[in-house]
Amino acid sequence: MAEDVNAQAFREEAQDLLAELETALLELEEDPGDSEIVDRVFRAMHTIKGSGAMFGFDDIAAFTHDVETVFDKVRNHELSVSRELLDLTLRSRDHIAHLLACSVTGEDPDLAAAEQITGALRGLLSEEAPADEPAPAAPVLSTGTATAGLTTYRIRFKPAKDIFMSGTNPLHLLDDLAELGSVRCFPHIKPVPELEELDPESCYIWWDILLLSERSEEAIRDIFMFVEDDCELVIQTIDRGEGHNSEVAYKRLGEILLERGDITPESLQAVLQEQKPIGKVLQDAGLVSEEQVESALAEQKAVREMRQARTGGDKGTVEQAGASSIRVAADKLDKLVDLVGELVIVQAQIAQYVHTSPDALLVNLSEELERLSNELRDSTLSIRMLPIGTTFSKFRRLIRDLSAELGKEVELVTHGAETELDKTVIERLGDPLIHCLRNSLDHGIERPDIRTAAGKSAGGTITLAAEHSGGEVLISITDDGAGLNRERIFASAVSKGIISADAELSDREVCNLIFAPGFSTAAQVTSVSGRGVGMDVVKRSIDALRGSIELDSVEGRGTTITIRLPLTLAIIDGLQIQVGGEFFVIPLNHVEECVEHVNTGSNGNGDRQKIINLRGDIVPYITLREQFDVPGSKPPIEQIVVVSSAGARYGIVVDHVIGEHQTVIKSLGKVYKDVEGISGATIKGDGSMALILDIPRLVQSAIAGQ
Repeated sequence: MAEDVNAQAFREEAQDLLAELETALLELEEDPGDSEIVDRVFRAMHTIKGSGAMFGFDDIAAFTHDVETVFDKVRNHELSVSRELLDLTLRSRDHIAHLLACSVTGEDPDLAAAEQITGALRGLLSEEAPADEPAPAAPVLSTGTATAGLTTYRIRFKPAKDIFMSGTNPLHLLDDLAELGSVRCFPHIKPVPELEELDPESCYIWWDILLLSERSEEAIRDIFMFVEDDCELVIQTIDRGEGHNSEVAYKRLGEILLERGDITPESLQAVLQEQKPIGKVLQDAGLVSEEQVESALAEQKAVREMRQARTGGDKGTVEQAGASSIRVAADKLDKLVDLVGELVIVQAQIAQYVHTSPDALLVNLSEELERLSNELRDSTLSIRMLPIGTTFSKFRRLIRDLSAELGKEVELVTHGAETELDKTVIERLGDPLIHCLRNSLDHGIERPDIRTAAGKSAGGTITLAAEHSGGEVLISITDDGAGLNRERIFASAVSKGIISADAELSDREVCNLIFAPGFSTAAQVTSVSGRGVGMDVVKRSIDALRGSIELDSVEGRGTTITIRLPLTLAIIDGLQIQVGGEFFVIPLNHVEECVEHVNTGSNGNGDRQKIINLRGDIVPYITLREQFDVPGSKPPIEQIVVVSSAGARYGIVVDHVIGEHQTVIKSLGKVYKDVEGISGATIKGDGSMALILDIPRLVQSAIAGQ
């Protein structure tokens, strides 16, 4: 069971790292010389490799090691960043995702693809290295003269006693350290207890290590990346191999020798004045043996303040950041929201009962419960809110690969990535956005030669933006391509039997034909488009999210697709209304105001297109009683709820406006999924049901029926 939990934790971490890896690679393509981005790529792969090996994903660790080796060369400026390298690394990222999927499904991984990728990466290494370059000699650790370009480090590695419980073997870390250069390890075994007191699951030994390497301190820390919180780690530079100017290193060593009584203060002063290499000092002065020097280095006290001064307190920041977030399973969040929803319903029932009670204490308690319930609701929903940038980031790869496939030059520009939306909405929004982006790139953006001939830049731009608008989120996809050809759309719709040849449609209605099932203007079927599947799926997906989609296009200049979505699908604030014996709820984010309407006495269904003059503005209205065939007579004075939808204002005529109502949305089931103008239901305070109005679809349905 624990193994399954660890494996699942690794898969979740690996998915996050793969997303970070893809983002970093695409940024690196724009700025190949940015060493910080190179480090991000390397760290992501290094973490995947280390965690994979730790939790038994040996195939992932082995494959990632080859890719990591290549980017290690990039970090050391031994290999340049090229388009081919980025393509191979992105393919490597996809193969790691494939290996993760196989670990869940049990399918056999594509070993041929792995071999092809690693072979191509090795080919890059052989192409980059000069043919006559001799193999580098292995560095030899010596206490004599330091080699130019090599740095001598002293590392104190003191694992926590329970480090084995995390699956870490400290000896493997020492093996990784040995790959960086020449190593001498000095184990401290005094803490090991007698056999009868020894716990085989505890680590008692710790090490002082001397390392001679060309690598940076950062490379050393990468090895201990996974255990930094489970050990004491101090890395000190003893000698940078810069000739004879190593006074600081001499003083450290000299002070240790002096404290131990190996040399006298006078001898130490004489040695420092000579300013000779360490090895020369030890040999010529004859003060101590080589073994004494190594022992002194091993006993050097850890100076933790040096690390804190160098990092500027980063460790504390990291610890705080780690403590401020926690990964929670999605089903647990869904369960929490359901429970909060039920609590809101019970609170509303209590409030309705208490409203008729003369007990002042009971009223106060009810008001306090309502306040706490509202705060709990808001806090719970905020937990589910995620920045939409988590979805935006993956589209950069889509645009990159698809534009290359189509022979086009396209840049994706994003705005409002920090805009937050319910996680459920974000998860279900991915596919519709992919369809829209593919359409914009395939049908919207022209080929470079066509754009140039039209006086445009050779490269096109697709802008993906998000912003809050009241209780909704607006997402727009705008391209600067050719725009929609209305004549071609009309002709294609006629040929496919979607409309008749003599149909009279407005420009907007013609544009909306692209949302019809089976519609396509592609001359031939390709891997991108032409099968008549796409925009109709987009519309159904957006409708299922209680959203709306609109399209605006200027021929020759481009097209904008605007998607409106609710912030959350769980709980909303609504305005409760009544028509006859039926109750409805209008989402409060659509409501602008309420006005009285004097009944003229007509109760027929004629003259359905009705308007009112609202302070000089003409506002059309819909009679809800007629729309849903609610029986009964109209009251002498009705109420009109003025709502906004798709940038326009409409009136909803009702019998009574009851007031604001905190609404927990319940699904009506498949039987009612096609009912126009209804998005769900809620439970009122008295236990009865009220239907939630889908204002955009209600208005569209009413307009279509006129």
